[in-house]
Amino acid sequence: MSLQLDLKDEMKSAMRTKNAVRLSVIRGIMSACTNEAIAKGKGPQGELADDETLVVIRREAKKRKDSIEQYTSGGRPELAESEAAELAVIESFLPTQMSADEVRPIVEAKIKELGVTDKSALRQAQGKVIGVIMKEFGAKADGGIVKQVVDSFL
Repeated sequence: MSLQLDLKDEMKSAMRTKNAVRLSVIRGIMSACTNEAIAKGKGPQGELADDETLVVIRREAKKRKDSIEQYTSGGRPELAESEAAELAVIESFLPTQMSADEVRPIVEAKIKELGVTDKSALRQAQGKVIGVIMKEFGAKADGGIVKQVVDSFL
């Protein structure tokens, strides 16, 4: 069963339980998936592959994180709480992310594998190291965490 079909089932479940926040968030994700399908030329009824759906979900999560940051810095904690509740629903559809402690040994191994010996060479190969790790782990590792860990070696 595809992730998009899982989302439809979750939407039905949220309707049955009258969970307004969850229903609203899932509808938003479904709408974003439809827009993505149209943009990719699949039409409004087109179904996205699971990895494409995950990209859409991650994008929605990033929007919520940015909104939380903006609302918090703007002195609007009530709006930040609302966005945090939506983010929690969105994150329930994402795979568990690796922590910085789990990413560090992998980054270390990739740096040695690529033959990067000093900081200046690492600075030049930084994008390549991040790219290789993100390609290998995809949705399991957050790009921001990978970048922080690579930067810590600089």
